[in-house]
Order: sequence, then structure tokens, then C-alpha cells
Amino acid sequence: MSDLGQMLKKARLENKISLDDLQETTKIRKRYLEAIEDGNYKVLPGNFYVRAFIKSYAEAVGLDPNEVLKLYQNVIPSLEPEPMTEPIRSKRTTRNTEWIGKWASNLMVISFVVLILGIIYYFVNLNYSGGSKDASDDLPKTITDKVAPAPQTAEVDGDANAKTGAAAQQTPAQVPVQPEPPKSEVKLVKSEKNTDYYSVAGVQELNIEMTVTGEKCWVEVESAGHEKKVLASQNFLNGNTQTWTVPDTARLVLGRASAVELKINGIPINVGDEANVKRIQIDLQPS
Repeated sequence: MSDLGQMLKKARLENKISLDDLQETTKIRKRYLEAIEDGNYKVLPGNFYVRAFIKSYAEAVGLDPNEVLKLYQNVIPSLEPEPMTEPIRSKRTTRNTEWIGKWASNLMVISFVVLILGIIYYFVNLNYSGGSKDASDDLPKTITDKVAPAPQTAEVDGDANAKTGAAAQQTPAQVPVQPEPPKSEVKLVKSEKNTDYYSVAGVQELNIEMTVTGEKCWVEVESAGHEKKVLASQNFLNGNTQTWTVPDTARLVLGRASAVELKINGIPINVGDEANVKRIQIDLQPS
């Protein structure tokens, strides 16, 4: 066990906090908490999450997370960019691509030649047909207007007048106006211990949309109402978009809040611009 792990574990025991309680508070898996206490950082998802998890652990047991990181900065793994591996293209794929490119170029040239020949044939045929027209074809054609028949005189009796009056009194049918669909209302209720609490009204269920705009982010989503279920607990890469539907209450943990854009029922949520762990709880208000 490392000195840092001993200090964190000692603070946890002094506050009478079990690993299960700490897991519930920080939303960090128990095996990651045990790895931090043992100094086995290779178990954690990455170097960034080592610092983020240690910071959340220290804050949960009453220690100053910044002082802990500063004191053990030589022990905690530094943030280093992960090496990028270039895909190896096979020679067979390159040859196939070159062959397809040549075939497409030849096809375009043939199509262009056929198009030119078609245009020439069209104009030659048009000029030939125009020269053989009869002179009478150029004369304007007489358009005869259809003369409407004269209205016939009809006898007007009492019944006809009654029908005419009834027809005049008829009004067009009114089109029923459909009510507008209810609009969702998302409201920030409070912020406590790095957790933002939101309430959502006007909808039947929560629709959470997450998009990673940074390099990557570890995200955990839990349905915490009547149906308790972990919907996601993994790393998402840049450009990944994921949507979750939750019936009542949802809890989110963002490993790097500044790398994520979040929407609740189509409404953007401000998660901050700092690369820290962010916890969010969303409660659906009954309609």
C-alpha cells in the first residue's frame, strides 16, 4: 500500500466511511477505490482518471483535494497523451483502389464522348426536321372560344326560394384547433458538493443526450428512481453521441466535464468549462 493510499484510507476510517458508502458518494466503482488505496493505478481507466478519482476520494473523506494532489504529485501518474497508431494499409487494398480509380476515370471519359455525340445528333436532326417543315405550319392557329349557353329562364316558386335561402345560410365547417404539445421545463434547483440538482417538468420521461466534444470522457449514467439500473459506465471518444431514456430520476458522473455537451429533453445544460469530475442528478416532476 502506498503512502497516499494509507493517508486516504486512514481518513476514510476516521470518518467511519465504508467502501460501499464511498462508492455511493463518489460514484466511483469499489474496485477503483481499492486500487487507489493499494497504489495499483494500472487498474484505473487512464492517467487522467487517476487524478480525478483521487481528487473525488479526498473530497469525500474531508481532505483538501488540491493539497493532496500537490503533496503526492510525484507519486500520481502524470497526464501524458496516448500514442496514436496509424492504420496499416495493405498492398492489396491500395491496388484495388488504384484499379477502381482508373476504371472510374475511363468510364467518365466514355460517358462524356457519348454525351457529345448525342448532343450533335440532336441538333443535326433538329435542323433537318426544321428545313422540311411546310410553310403552313408557321401560320398562327385560330383559337375558338367556347361560347357559354344562354341561361334558361326558370320559374321561381316558393320551394326554390326556400332552398336558395337555406344554401345561403350554410357556413363552412370549422377546422378544430389542435392544442400545442406541452413544453419541457428544465430548472437548476441547487448545487451541493460538486453535484448539480435539476428538476424537469412538462414531459412524461427524461431524455438525456450526451456528445463528447473533447478527446475523451469517462461517463456513468444510472437510472436511480423506481427502476435502479446502470445504463452506461465507460469511456466515450471524441464525436461519440449517446442518448438515454430514464422514467423518473437519473444520476450522471462526468469524468471530464469540459469535454462533454449535455442536453435534457432537447435543452442544453451548462456542465462548466473545467476538466474536473462533475456529478448531476435529474428528477422528473409529476405532471
